[in-house]
Amino acid sequence: MGNEEILNFPLLLEIGTEEIPARFLPGAIQSLKENTIAVLKEIFIEFSEIKTYATPRRLSLIAHGLPEMQEGRVREVFGPPKKAAFDSTGTPTKAALKFAKSQSVAVESLITKKKDKGEYVVAVIEEQRMAVRDILPEILKRIVLSLRFPKAMKWGDRNIWFVRPIHWLLALFGKDTINFEIDGIKSSNMTRGHRFLSPALFQVKDISTYINLLKNNFVILDQEERKKMILEGIRRLSTTVDGRPVEDEELIETVTYLVEYPVPVLCSFQRDYLELPKELLITVMKDHQKYFAIENDENKLINHFIIICNTKEENAETVKIGAERVIKARFEDARFYFEEDRKRLLFDRIEDLKKVTFHDKLGSLYNKTKRVASIAEFLANKIIPSEKDRLSSAAWLSKTDLITGIVREFPELQGIMGKYYAINDGEDTEIAEALGEQYLPLHSGGSLPKTQIGDLLSIADKIDNIVAFFSIGLTPTGSEDPFALRRQALGIIAILLDKGYSITLTEIVDNALENFSTIPNKDKVRENILQFFEQRLEPVFSDQGYSLDFIQSILSLSLDVHPKDIKERLDALHRFKEDKGYNDFLLAIKRAHNIIPEAEPPELKTALLIEEPEKLLKENLDSVRYVLTGLLKDKKYSDVINLFASLTGPINHFFDHVLVMDKQEEIKQNRLALLKELGKTVSTIADFSKLSAS
Repeated sequence: MGNEEILNFPLLLEIGTEEIPARFLPGAIQSLKENTIAVLKEIFIEFSEIKTYATPRRLSLIAHGLPEMQEGRVREVFGPPKKAAFDSTGTPTKAALKFAKSQSVAVESLITKKKDKGEYVVAVIEEQRMAVRDILPEILKRIVLSLRFPKAMKWGDRNIWFVRPIHWLLALFGKDTINFEIDGIKSSNMTRGHRFLSPALFQVKDISTYINLLKNNFVILDQEERKKMILEGIRRLSTTVDGRPVEDEELIETVTYLVEYPVPVLCSFQRDYLELPKELLITVMKDHQKYFAIENDENKLINHFIIICNTKEENAETVKIGAERVIKARFEDARFYFEEDRKRLLFDRIEDLKKVTFHDKLGSLYNKTKRVASIAEFLANKIIPSEKDRLSSAAWLSKTDLITGIVREFPELQGIMGKYYAINDGEDTEIAEALGEQYLPLHSGGSLPKTQIGDLLSIADKIDNIVAFFSIGLTPTGSEDPFALRRQALGIIAILLDKGYSITLTEIVDNALENFSTIPNKDKVRENILQFFEQRLEPVFSDQGYSLDFIQSILSLSLDVHPKDIKERLDALHRFKEDKGYNDFLLAIKRAHNIIPEAEPPELKTALLIEEPEKLLKENLDSVRYVLTGLLKDKKYSDVINLFASLTGPINHFFDHVLVMDKQEEIKQNRLALLKELGKTVSTIADFSKLSAS
């Protein structure tokens, strides 16, 4: 056995289909890989590497290092207790005989093993290994049918559900064809190239030549190679017109999965279209046509764009003519909407918001705007009273662009077009900028508003959405978050952390809730919203490198703390952890915490402190509290923690020499009251009982 040569083989599976939507393909190749790994592990087939690929017309899997035979496996099946399986002389009972028969083993081969608190008989079963080649048909069929897509259906007279009709199946193990059938489609060693440039079937004799064979037939199988070709192509062509592509990761990913053979083509359009807003032109090119815009070194668009076509370079001129004709028509439509929209002031559109429903249970866009304006006024009074009027104007105009022609056509331009229309209307520059910034950040880690008015308008809009949908029970569940409330909560936190505004999440939530005075279970809704924010804060600070016990020690107290303040407390705790007295202080505090009752004891009476150690602890606690208020006001959290740490000795001295649970009830309750006051004092910035020793 030791000299047996171990042979490894590659496995190839290709599922040929009609064109699959680009947005489905990244998830499909991930699913294909994960499902394959799970199936192979389940049936004890080893492998060294699995790679998955996708083009619009195929999903491919190449697995390396598969053995000729399954891995051997020994199973242990527990049977009846030893006492029931053998009598006093060690003779097998009927229970043992029956169990051995059920497992197809000789009763003499049964062994005994301990499990839980007893001993049981065990059947050791060595399962027969099978040739991988023999079991691959069922494995591959199972893998294909295990794939799940956002949308699937039955096609024609087929019985299986799939994202698009399957036209062919290619399956090779080493150089051997693996034969299986799915819904009348039989596997083979044949595949197809590019739909138009090489549509005929051709044979794959060797997996090692598969990728190059496809390339010779105008199919670049590896999506990463296609992506690289696209990036290099658009960058190269842009330099020929002294520009650079407006790179968009989402667009690059989409185009990568739209083509099998990417060829970039440089096109142009009339210069007068550059008078339209830059974001509008880019959106028209991206959303409608999947074209790449080009800008100069000053970040201004130039009248060129790039299309990634799915054909040979010799067809580029034909592609160019068609693309330029199409983009001209699209730009004309955009110009028409833009010019029509500018004929009417944003201010005059406010009343029209009453005719547009925000949500069936939440009223119109006008109701939404009114709530945002109310919150904005509160935020201005708290943070920047001098900007109250401009923030109010921005709030009332914030949703008016939603009923313009451009934004109805391109919803992703909401806010951005509001900015351009406000400038056209002669509105204050700060107000216009705020309209463009109100939806920022667009994603976690995204750009934040640059203006204070934009900051507060963004917070007002986001907190209203969160409170509004929580008030009607439409809260995020699991992976479902249709109103992007998690992202909006993170956006609020990001702005507060970045700008350090002196306002707490509790204050913001409570003010927003005032707009929903009639909702049932208002206290419960408030509790749920604050918990929702707490759940967002944990990963935010965790991503910044703070340990979970530190974060929870602060968040568990209250959200009635400025987010920037939370960070400063975390920094102070982090510094304290490096102090040699850290562990001693935690131990002392936890001794106190473990005995402090949840119920409030009677008021502390100094006259009942009869032992020297308890008097000493009270004196030291009073000294700490005397200077604590000033340190907290100045946010000198490291000094506060060092002050608390000075109590380590008196706390330990107290516990070492004083019996808290005295026989006299009055004395006992008074000592518990002393510890309760100690706990309240040291928990003013963090719950130290939640911290772990270093």
